[in-house]
Amino acid sequence: MSHKSSPWENAGCESWMKTLKYEEVYRQEYRNLAEARASLACFIDKVYNQKRLHSALGYRPPVEFEQALAASGSAGGGL
Repeated sequence: MSHKSSPWENAGCESWMKTLKYEEVYRQEYRNLAEARASLACFIDKVYNQKRLHSALGYRPPVEFEQALAASGSAGGGL
């Protein structure tokens, strides 16, 4: 419907929400809102950013991708 980089395009957000729901929310029972927030923060920090492979990043976790990017940038010696 819309073109890439359009602010009305929400496929990326929809994909993220699906992942969050299926890999964390539907597998847990939270006693209260504070527990839910803490559990979601832990999932995002420990699983999604550090362990989960992302196809857009060459099937690497974001942390590993960023480390490789920083290493290649510092190895180049600048512009």
